[in-house]
Parts: sequence; structure tokens; C-alpha cells
Amino acid sequence: MIEEKTDFTHFNDQGRAHMVDVSDKASNKRIAVAASKVVMLPTTLSAIKQGQIKKGDVLAVAQIAGIMAAKKTSDWIPMCHPLPITGVDVQFSDNGVDELYIEATVKTTGQTGVEMEALTAVSAAALTVYDMCKALEKGMSIGPTILLTKTGGKNGDYQREII
Repeated sequence: MIEEKTDFTHFNDQGRAHMVDVSDKASNKRIAVAASKVVMLPTTLSAIKQGQIKKGDVLAVAQIAGIMAAKKTSDWIPMCHPLPITGVDVQFSDNGVDELYIEATVKTTGQTGVEMEALTAVSAAALTVYDMCKALEKGMSIGPTILLTKTGGKNGDYQREII
């Protein structure tokens, strides 16, 4: 089910974009979890798992890329607030055949949520996997990239219904 909102907060009274003022919002603990996946040939996944990619340890580099991206999200996404990130965890799993799953959990205590930081983390990690493996396989695909959960804030908690 797609949620629809009609009150867009990223526009000023002239209809132009602005960064939402969160100075009057209460500071509280916020957590967001996002996921993505990279679909590849079984031989590519096997090479990643066996450490046979010439550029190095794919998962270690992708994990660092995800963490760095979460910390720099406001540099990438124009209306995102710079946040004091208190924790980022990027994890990987696979289906044993041709899909590498990426999940990021991002935490803060602040006045706005970390959904964009979690989504940016998994996106950067997936792009890093692609970059490090593209010499072996250019036909990899990335996605879907989705928000799984978020807690905290005036709009309450969100839990994606997995279909």
C-alpha cells in the first residue's frame, strides 16, 4: 500500500524548495534499516566469497563505503540535514547462488530521522560491489533498494510489509 501525503514540508510559501526547520522538534532516538541487493552471476558471487576479486576484499571495502556514505548523506541529498550519526552497521548475506543482500542500520539521537542515511549506505555499498566486480561482470543489477523499518519521530514507527 502506498502512503500519500498532501502537506509537502520542503517548499516555502513561494513554492520554492527549502530545508525544513527542525529546531522546535524534540530530540529522540531514531533508527532506520534499509536493504538492497546486487544480482550477479554465480561465478561472480563465488569469486567475492573466496576473495578472488583483483581489487581486493569486496565486502570489506563495500562496508566502509556504506558507513562513509551514511555519514555524508547530507552532502549528496540536497535537503537532508547533517546529522550526528551515533551508529552505522552494514551487513551482507547471500542466497548461495547469485544474489548479494546488503542491509544497513543507522542510528542517531536527534530532531530528524535517518532513513536517507540508511538508504544511502546500502546504495553506496551496492555501487562499490559493482565497481569492484565490473571487470569480471558488467551485467550485474542493483536493487530494489528499500526502507525496511524506521523508529522515532512524530510520524511514528514504520515497518515495511514484505510481500
